[in-house]
Amino acid sequence: MSVMAMLMLPLLLLGISGLLFIYQEVSRLWSKSAVQNKVVVITDAISGLGKECARVFHTGGARLVLCGKNWERLEVLYDNLISTADPSKTFTPKLVLLDFSDISCVPDVAKEVLDCYGCVDILINNASMKVKGPAHKISLELDKKIMDTNYFGPITLTKALLPNMVSRRTGQIVLVNNIQGKFGIPFHTAYAASKHAALGFFDCLRAEVEEYDVVVSTVMPTFIRSYHAYPEQGNWEASIWKFFFRKLTYGVHPGEVAEEVMRTVRRKRQEVLMANAVPKAAVFIRTFFPEFFFAVVACGVKEKLNVPVEG
Repeated sequence: MSVMAMLMLPLLLLGISGLLFIYQEVSRLWSKSAVQNKVVVITDAISGLGKECARVFHTGGARLVLCGKNWERLEVLYDNLISTADPSKTFTPKLVLLDFSDISCVPDVAKEVLDCYGCVDILINNASMKVKGPAHKISLELDKKIMDTNYFGPITLTKALLPNMVSRRTGQIVLVNNIQGKFGIPFHTAYAASKHAALGFFDCLRAEVEEYDVVVSTVMPTFIRSYHAYPEQGNWEASIWKFFFRKLTYGVHPGEVAEEVMRTVRRKRQEVLMANAVPKAAVFIRTFFPEFFFAVVACGVKEKLNVPVEG
């Protein structure tokens, strides 16, 4: 009997692996079919995540509008997409210059997109800017620049394209935000404030446009790491700050986030938190035990700054 059990176990594991593989492939094909022929606008398409979103949606047969503030880098992305995709199953992407540091250009960008395709089915607000440092050392001008990129830019473009979605009674708006839209981390004051503001705006908008069948989704990873950045192995520091928040600093690969954005579009999910147990626990503690949360954060800051604790 034990021999039979030993033989059945590998077969069972193989069967489960096969079913998971089939499920993933079907899910991937289903996701692609959900965006085929759809007009998809991606902001900051030249960033790591923007490139991955462009790749995923382009191979899915979407009619892409790739926005970025550097024309040369947009052209490089365009060439990469064209050279790696089947031209019989994909559309030629449209390139648009868009720099959220100059919000006055956003209405013209929206008009250019609508004049080209007549509609927008999916808007992916991906543009983001971050800065790290003590609040008193960050200039007000930099605070405003971060708010323009992370908040005013996305909502201005959304407002410009939203009437078209409302009139057609269809569409989806995806905000790629950050877990710092849920709680702030010291030395990221301007960044966290902009992410809080964006999340608040799109949470309210979701309820406002539901009757028009317009879907508002937010995808919130921890941090989106660069292509070649990986956490160091075995580097567990004694700091309680590092223990509590170390997972936040590593984040997820851009490709993983792009695939999740695609799944979110297909499933029309309202909110996705891409985080492991530690950041999710931090959100829970911040909500229900704020005093404990603030004490942990303050302790971490003191350790980082090497400030002795009185008493």
